[in-house]
Amino acid sequence: MRKILIAAAVLLSATTALADPALERQFDASVSPAEMGSWMKFLTSQPSHVGSPFNKTIAEWTLAKFKAFGWDAHIESYQVLYPTPLSESVELLGKKPFHATLNEPWTKETPQPKDKWLPAYVAYQGDGDVTAPLVYVNFGVKDDYEALSRMGISVKGKIVIARYGQGWRGLKPRLAQEHGAIGCLIFSDPRDDGYGVDSVYPKGPARPPGGFQRGSVQDITLSSGDPLTPGFVAGPGKPRLTRETAPNILKIPTLPISYADAKVFLASLSGQVVPPAWRGGLPITYRVGPSEARVHLKVRSEWSLKTVYDVIAKIEGSTTPEQWVIRGNHHDGWVFGATDPQSGHIAVLAEAKAIGALVKSGWKPKRTIVYASWDGEEPGLLGSTEWVEDHAAELQAKTVLYINSDTNSRGFFSAEGSQDFSAFVGSVTADVTDPETKVSVEARRRAKLRLAPLEAATADKEDAKRIAKDAADPAAIVPIEALGTGSDYTGFLQHLGIPALDLTYSGEANWGGIYHSIYDSYDHHSRFVDPGFVYDALLAKTAGRMVLRAADSDLPLQRPGSFATSMAQYVKQVTKLANDKREAAKIQAGLLSDQVYVVTADPTKSSALPTALTPVPALDFAPLDGAVSKLSAAAKTYEEALAKNGIALPADKRAALSKLMLTIDQTLTVESGLPGRPWYKHVIYAPGRQTGYGVKTLPGVREALEEERWEEASLYIGITAKALDAYAARLDAASAVLTGP
Repeated sequence: MRKILIAAAVLLSATTALADPALERQFDASVSPAEMGSWMKFLTSQPSHVGSPFNKTIAEWTLAKFKAFGWDAHIESYQVLYPTPLSESVELLGKKPFHATLNEPWTKETPQPKDKWLPAYVAYQGDGDVTAPLVYVNFGVKDDYEALSRMGISVKGKIVIARYGQGWRGLKPRLAQEHGAIGCLIFSDPRDDGYGVDSVYPKGPARPPGGFQRGSVQDITLSSGDPLTPGFVAGPGKPRLTRETAPNILKIPTLPISYADAKVFLASLSGQVVPPAWRGGLPITYRVGPSEARVHLKVRSEWSLKTVYDVIAKIEGSTTPEQWVIRGNHHDGWVFGATDPQSGHIAVLAEAKAIGALVKSGWKPKRTIVYASWDGEEPGLLGSTEWVEDHAAELQAKTVLYINSDTNSRGFFSAEGSQDFSAFVGSVTADVTDPETKVSVEARRRAKLRLAPLEAATADKEDAKRIAKDAADPAAIVPIEALGTGSDYTGFLQHLGIPALDLTYSGEANWGGIYHSIYDSYDHHSRFVDPGFVYDALLAKTAGRMVLRAADSDLPLQRPGSFATSMAQYVKQVTKLANDKREAAKIQAGLLSDQVYVVTADPTKSSALPTALTPVPALDFAPLDGAVSKLSAAAKTYEEALAKNGIALPADKRAALSKLMLTIDQTLTVESGLPGRPWYKHVIYAPGRQTGYGVKTLPGVREALEEERWEEASLYIGITAKALDAYAARLDAASAVLTGP
């Protein structure tokens, strides 16, 4: 097995980026888990949210580190709207009044900071003072509101309570607002990340009863970055939107609460017992409501511009300095931020130190390497987005690849991103050894993918079987997963069209219960997430190799066959989606006509008829089918030509090839952007409007189908096909360079 994987790695490297084993061993020798642990202890010693004193301290400390490592480094700062809480309260009125506790209990393992920390809070919610009955909406996603409608329950004029999960937190108050609710509470149910999962902190890793999840509810499915400057950077004399006109700032007050407090509020609900899938782990009967006793929710924030500090470090390339490889991780947290983000940030620091040592020993990268320590990621990717918008033209002209990380823990390697870089990822991970099993990281990743079809939670069995088959074939490239949003790659990939990768190790450590809480501390990370900082160091070695190989490769890094394979699968999916919706509408029409819903309804419970599905017209997917055929043929021709002629290509042709492939991924963007959200310009990958962080592939087509906008679906079938045709045409031009005289 090992010999086969080594052979596969050589095959991959021949058409991606050749490794220099001696250079990489020297790099590894500079990565010290103990040193990384000491950095984390300092970086998590105080709260580091935007606007806190320690946030600026971290930026200045990181700048000093980069300079000490030998990098040309500086800070670029931006003024962004970032609200901070002035006061907030949640109380249950009536015969048994109750006030929610909006600060988490401290433990001796969590040192009391000297700086101010954030209480229960979500950024960019709408301030307000409201009183109303309470309704439980399960996870508060689109399907839950459809279920409530069938139960005859309206949230109009009510306050809703939703549990975390099944979608990004910002969807919950946004959908509540869209359905007429006037306030929103969000809690973490112990079934999902508390005592239903493991022992609670500090005894174990799971969420304790008084813990809660802070976060942002800025609607980043519309745009990321400063909500007052979408698509541009504000400066002297430049206008900003107002808080009232910014479309991704919510209008209703919203707060997170602990499950200890949520138990009291949920126990006050009357009405129907919830469906089985809506029941959590609290020792109560879960009911929908509304409550007889009303809830009083009040939030008041200080809305002003705050400074975010991006630390940018550079090592100039020796032969092609006009081409950049960029690596980044953010440094701001909601409180201490050990796993999120410092586990990734200390990897960036370790990589920068090791690369600096290589330069001091005489090595110079061929391409320019840029390292970034972003600020303001947690509230809405503020620092990275502003920097991307500020330097857009230069980045589009120069960037070969952006490599991101965020959180990291013990377990399996995973990468998401631009799928024409799947072979590049596999070639690197085949050369990195997993410290637990002593096999390669790539071999372990493939082994896990082979088990996926057997896991009950696998959403798409057929897709999992297809991937498992590829994973079992050492000669096959396993496409990496697509990217939605949620971290600092978003501005690069989905606004500018620059290829991006997001890397992490995960799967064997439980840290979801302390996510965005005070318990995301050095103690928790070092005991439960990555003891000895072994996998944090492994992340540095993995990402560092990618940076080194990308910086020194004489040939383009893309291998488009994997991209073509993924596109064929995505086109099949949207075609099937249209057919399934057509059949579902036909079946439902018959059920409504025969009054099946009326006859089967329980007369003791309130209910309503489901919203009638719109009949699906005939849609012509031929342009997409044709585009995928062209893409597959062009990718095959290019890869064969690259394998045959790439290594011996003369310098002038190599430069011409590099110029063509440098910006090929930008052909997948359109200036008009996606429907209703022009900031998102990528027609292959985008966050879903109804999923938040989760990716929607072929989003213009897929979401139009899901939301029954048939004319829009037809329009984006054509737009997406043209983008794929442009990518294929660029490949044909590159193949001509490889095979021509």
